[in-house]
Amino acid sequence: MTPDPAVAARRQAVSVSVATGLYGVSFGALSVAAGLDVAQTMALSLLMFSGGSQFAFIGVVGAGGGAGAAIASAALLGARNGLYGAQLTPMLDLPRRWRLPAAQLTIDESTAVATAQPDRRTARVGFWWTGLGVFLLWNTFTLLGALVGDRLGDPRAYGLDAAAGAAFLALVWPRLAGRAAQLVAAAAVVVALATTPVLSAGLPVLLAAVVAVVVGLVTTDRTPGGSS
Repeated sequence: MTPDPAVAARRQAVSVSVATGLYGVSFGALSVAAGLDVAQTMALSLLMFSGGSQFAFIGVVGAGGGAGAAIASAALLGARNGLYGAQLTPMLDLPRRWRLPAAQLTIDESTAVATAQPDRRTARVGFWWTGLGVFLLWNTFTLLGALVGDRLGDPRAYGLDAAAGAAFLALVWPRLAGRAAQLVAAAAVVVALATTPVLSAGLPVLLAAVVAVVVGLVTTDRTPGGSS
């Protein structure tokens, strides 16, 4: 008997949601340690709802960076969700009334599960189950982390600051399979490490992102359809 693809999609969604949602406890604790209160932490998590952008925002704030650098870093990392939307819109073909909530749930995980499905019906199942599952668990554990982290004191004393980098690395790791992506990541790390001691918090991240932009422009020009 052939397994129902929709059942398989739901199982993938639940697994991804649980694994991702647990990261929320680190974000909640780090956000409080960075100076945000519980209400501000939950507002950021509920409205921004993009793990990489959230960690970037509190990382800049916690390091003493300005609001402009924090917003720019978060926006830069969140821009990828717009590209996901361009890919998902024709694939899911949702009614207009569902597009706004779908936009809020368009993240790395929901895109990955949806695009891995064999047809539109199961892609919709994977997208909604993953998006809603991550949203529920991420915000639940964010609240838990914000409350527990506040009672425990500075979570960095327990090494939770390292969890932010580890969580973000886990998010981008599946996209580093190709040689080009690995070289871009390595070059971005070098730029970030070299500029961190001399620039304000947040700016090294933006400069590291410029590496990917430059490589993308150079690569495009060298393709058969490029300008040179």
